[in-house]
Amino acid sequence: MRLKCLFFFLLTLFIFFASFQVSAQQLTISGYVKDSATGETLIGASIRNVEGTFGTVTNVYGFFSIRVPSTTTQLNCSYIGYKPKTVSIKNLKGSAIEIELAPKNILEKEVLISGERMDKNIRNTEMSRIELSGEKIKSMPVIFGEPDVLKAITLLPGIKSGGEASTGFYVRGGGPDQNLILMDEAVVYNPSHLFGFLSVFNSDAVKNIDIIKGGMPANYGGRLSSILNVNMREGNNQEFKYSGGIGLIATRLTAEGPIKKGKSSFLISGRRTYVDALAKPFLPATIKGNSYYFYDLNLKMNFILSPKDRIFISGYFGRDILDYKSERNSSVQFNFGWGNSTATARWNHVFNPKLFSNTSIIFNRYELFNDFEFGAGGFKVRSNLLDWNLKSDFTWFAQENHQVKFGVNYTFHTFQPGILTGNIGSAQIEQIITKQYAHEFAAYLLDEWKINHRLTINYGLRAVAFNLIGPYTQAEYDNDTQLPTGKSINYGKGQSIAFYPRLEPRFSGTYLLTETSSLKASYTQTYQFLHLATTSGAQFPVDLWVPSSRLVQPQMARQFALGYFRNFKDNVYETSAEVYYKPMRNQIEFKPGASLFFNQNLENEMVFGKGESYGLELFVRKKSGKLTGWIGYTLSKTTRQFDALNNGKPYFYRYDRTHDISVLLSYQFNKKWSGNFVFVYGTGNATTLPDSRYAYRFGIDPLTGEPKFVFIDKYSGVNTFRMPSYHRADISFTYLKKQTKKYESSWNFSLYNVYNRANPYFIYFLPDITTQTVKAFMVYLFPIVPSVQWNFKF
Repeated sequence: MRLKCLFFFLLTLFIFFASFQVSAQQLTISGYVKDSATGETLIGASIRNVEGTFGTVTNVYGFFSIRVPSTTTQLNCSYIGYKPKTVSIKNLKGSAIEIELAPKNILEKEVLISGERMDKNIRNTEMSRIELSGEKIKSMPVIFGEPDVLKAITLLPGIKSGGEASTGFYVRGGGPDQNLILMDEAVVYNPSHLFGFLSVFNSDAVKNIDIIKGGMPANYGGRLSSILNVNMREGNNQEFKYSGGIGLIATRLTAEGPIKKGKSSFLISGRRTYVDALAKPFLPATIKGNSYYFYDLNLKMNFILSPKDRIFISGYFGRDILDYKSERNSSVQFNFGWGNSTATARWNHVFNPKLFSNTSIIFNRYELFNDFEFGAGGFKVRSNLLDWNLKSDFTWFAQENHQVKFGVNYTFHTFQPGILTGNIGSAQIEQIITKQYAHEFAAYLLDEWKINHRLTINYGLRAVAFNLIGPYTQAEYDNDTQLPTGKSINYGKGQSIAFYPRLEPRFSGTYLLTETSSLKASYTQTYQFLHLATTSGAQFPVDLWVPSSRLVQPQMARQFALGYFRNFKDNVYETSAEVYYKPMRNQIEFKPGASLFFNQNLENEMVFGKGESYGLELFVRKKSGKLTGWIGYTLSKTTRQFDALNNGKPYFYRYDRTHDISVLLSYQFNKKWSGNFVFVYGTGNATTLPDSRYAYRFGIDPLTGEPKFVFIDKYSGVNTFRMPSYHRADISFTYLKKQTKKYESSWNFSLYNVYNRANPYFIYFLPDITTQTVKAFMVYLFPIVPSVQWNFKF
């Protein structure tokens, strides 16, 4: 295996250097594209020469570099929702150019400008990748009117929802821990508020999202299934602006403005639920002391130091708090809380028109804290996961047919599974699950090589390594049974416990069949060194992240994908059909009845196996005009196989969904009114239910004299039953009450689950004594739910 990886590494270098060639005399132009009204940079704006023979797009920082013939005097720049612009590049003498695009008004956005952008989805090598703007996410109908990033992406093919009232998502057969969620490059380990009901991303602070579910380029890694990039807004550097919204469960407020006009800006965005405050006057006196609320705060600042240097500083802080007081005993109470904290400092530097870099220092922490009090004492529980991350990424615009990216990434992980302190009377309690420490390294090199007009490939290699280190006391396990021997090994500070170096080859390519259609293929190999310890299908606050160790091998996946892409009517309609195959190794489940809470030897509760997923994804999207939106369909199958489960036979993964359909339609009726419609359908989740029940008599009730029985359920296999199919429709309407240059006010009205579908949440069983049978009962959460929200800007 290592010889194969070494061979691929040498082959990659050979192709990389052999593919370069001397080009004719050309001019390299670089710069930034930004919104003329706010000064914020635009991601994915199109830049090309007036002849249309050379083109590029801006990166996530709004930067571009383009090589054009030396005779070129003008560039065309365009971006959806903005007026196109032609700029002169005479006498630049190597200096960077700033292009400002003016936003269109509502009526202008209804009209597509012919030739406004390149066929990016047809011509580039990216497949299985979709971007959504923050404004698009805010327009989607959702329950209680609160816009949600994670619910929005589950409307895309290949991405499945965890179910009703869940922000969990599952990509091409992967689990919830196999998605890397980044907010301004910082990892978010638990993206949920309200026990999974809402995500932690405040839509007012979101600039755009970018999800990669296959064909992952070499500059990304760390998870098997997907990368979700959430980019936060930078703030208006021209004038002070305020915006917000008041809905049924939460309120939002955002302030932004220049620190120094045109050179620096700030953005502060906060959100808090107020259900606890509104409900308190109506609650019985016995439970008035109980409450639940969440809040989050986003902060971002950016500084243009010079045409070549920019600094970005961003942070997030969010918490969920549940307070409980016993109505029978006032001395019994508990406080349960969890939340994420992140901080990111980034430095953009332009060495020359051909070389761009970004260096980041990132901190992130997820923590859980519980306080319990009762008459005889109390105790506190703490756990957290903390990362420090240093990374540097470079983009080298080497030639007109080569764009090279390379970089390094280092992360230091600290795992604190649990600290329990307290007292019962005079007896003191202290129990600590030993901390674990790990280094994670990555280095990558990739090249996007445009071989000719029709063929472009993106090939690269990512080298990764994970090193679990001391101090730590490691339980010894028998090599055959994998059971603890009762002995242990003590590792000193910094001493290596387990070391996993790996190579991840990546490849994707596109072949242009016609000017409006292309064929794409990709291969991705990824490893994952962090694993979520959970016995649930969803992600909950008490779930723990555990590192790879001597016993827990890194998870590994390969993904093969092939796709056909076709655009119609001058790029108004985009269509695609993709097939994929994804085998997975070293998948993790827990033994039935596993104890996860304060378990020093958690590894002993794990079982290891493999998985497989394959499917077909169809996607039709209309991107401009009065009517926009998409229709997505997925046909797939996902299985798992563990020697210790289901008698070693493969079984359906709990979120295997044979058919999955999503429809999103948006319509601009006029200047004042717009509407949105959502329909989703999915095959019911696979679940394990008993197929028979036995009554076992074990005594006589001394009070009634009647026999006492215990019921024993018999199961024939894992996930052999299907829940009823899930489907619902949602609608929303937005009324723009007032819009001037200085003030905007709008109302959003929505209906969730329009036709009142009773979608199953879970099923339970009760015996019917009269008929001597066992009956199943279905629990569902939400009937038809109306919502209203007021939004404002000034």
